[in-house]
Amino acid sequence: MRVFFELMWFFKQHKWRYISGIALLLAVAALNLIPPHAVGVVVNELGSRTLTRGALFFWLYVIAGTAVLSYALRYSWRMLLFGAAMRLAAELRRKLYEHFVRMAPQFYHDHRVGDLMAHATNDVQAVEMVGTEGILMLVDSIATGVAVTLTMVLTISWQMTVVALLPMPIIAYATSKYGKKLHERFHGAQRAFSELNEKVQENISGVRVIRAFGQEEAENRAFAELSQSVVDRNVAVARIDSLFDPTIQLVVGLSYVLSVAAGSYFVVRGHLTVGALIAFTMYLGQLIWPMLAFGWLFNIVERGRASNDRITTLLAAPATVVDRVGARDETPTGDISYAVRSFHYPDTTAQVLRDIAFTLPRGRTLGVVGRTGAGKSTLLRLLLREFDVQDGDIRIGGDSVYDVTLAGLRRAIAYVPQDHYLFSATVAENIAFAAPAARMEDIRNAARSAGIAEDIERFPDGYGTLVGERGVTLSGGQKQRISIARALLLDAEILILDDALSAVDAKTEALILDSLRAQRSGRTTLIATHRLSAVEHADLILTLDGGRVAEAGTHDELRRFGGLYEAMYQRQQLESLVEAGGATA
Repeated sequence: MRVFFELMWFFKQHKWRYISGIALLLAVAALNLIPPHAVGVVVNELGSRTLTRGALFFWLYVIAGTAVLSYALRYSWRMLLFGAAMRLAAELRRKLYEHFVRMAPQFYHDHRVGDLMAHATNDVQAVEMVGTEGILMLVDSIATGVAVTLTMVLTISWQMTVVALLPMPIIAYATSKYGKKLHERFHGAQRAFSELNEKVQENISGVRVIRAFGQEEAENRAFAELSQSVVDRNVAVARIDSLFDPTIQLVVGLSYVLSVAAGSYFVVRGHLTVGALIAFTMYLGQLIWPMLAFGWLFNIVERGRASNDRITTLLAAPATVVDRVGARDETPTGDISYAVRSFHYPDTTAQVLRDIAFTLPRGRTLGVVGRTGAGKSTLLRLLLREFDVQDGDIRIGGDSVYDVTLAGLRRAIAYVPQDHYLFSATVAENIAFAAPAARMEDIRNAARSAGIAEDIERFPDGYGTLVGERGVTLSGGQKQRISIARALLLDAEILILDDALSAVDAKTEALILDSLRAQRSGRTTLIATHRLSAVEHADLILTLDGGRVAEAGTHDELRRFGGLYEAMYQRQQLESLVEAGGATA
């Protein structure tokens, strides 16, 4: 029953709802004691030929009134308890979502998306059951069981009651054993569902790759194996589930046999009337429900405990990038200074950046170039505080980025990542994602600056065209330019373009860069790229090699230096000539 204590934080928040619901449950349990008593009285008066018409109708009215009142009370407690449990599910999903949003990229490296989705669906549903069916079974089984047992003892026969309850320890022992096995197997079933969820999400996102390599059948087989694993794990859970009812029914049947045998003996001996025996068997029938409820309670509680353990473990994962104590909620502005002596990603010791030191005056443009894996994206992501520097500092306007809140820092930055994520919304809504109140004219201007306006106007519904999940209906270049438009609409103090022009042609690239120079005068821009044409105009260019700054200067200075930058430039010029030659051949 530990899960009830673990959820006490929620029960306290909605204590009056639960107190009222439990009170109504107890009232229903009390009302259920009336019909058997009424039947017993009527049968006894019939046997003694003392039953009058008035008495018969009185008891009929009592039973009918009890039924009507029980109906109303049952409706009320269901509204109270089930309504509270829905709030519990909503609260858990809110906590999970807020936790997901706070977490750094390392968290998503350690946890698969499908597993996170399973936590927010199946696990939450299992915990929700504890807040409804679990509370119902707990209160109803105890209240009804105690009330019926006391009534049998006090109004009929304590000896008969003892006989009827003799098989009860069997239920307690069996459900305890079944509950432990159910907890273990349900954990396995939830893990299997997480793996299946991950497989579906991964294959749907990568369906183009699967088709391109002709791996449909292979993936179908892999999915079938995972699906069968889910079936096998859930069948293992069902095997335990299926033991509860037969065990309880067996014990109930044994209790009935003992009660009827003992009752018949007492009637023959004159220690019990026939009406009392009939009332006792009716009460015993009511006692079946608490027995069944007790078994179901263990089932629900063990499932809920397993799922709550999974949710609690996930929520306990600490956020690695947080606001430091005393951080100011301000939007930083000014020169950007890097003094990073070393940086490595969490859970690794290999240095990704070393001895990075430079200053970019406000309103200037920085270009970062280098081979794949040189550390270009990492350098920019440190400014966003996706990761924290272990040895060194980054400053904006003389203030450390760690002295302002994450919210304040990110208000100053518009970011276009390598992975151009678009949402299942209209083109206009995707562009205005970070500025939902933006005017349509501003959205169009941002699209023109990003070189995507003409493409959008050719879409069936223009800016109202719905984009498929992750922009599946658009080309790579269109997704890139819509992402750039999204960033430009913010008109932020700092713009970061992380290889954001790789999918556009040279003409479109030049158009976008010209727009940036014209519109972002006085604002700072950082561009990481493989194509040197994107940074030829930059005020400062860093050439990274193995996580270090190998060269620094303007385009002309680096070309005269004749080092790594010049080699990259000559190679790209040669590639351009080859492409041009191929086009004219």
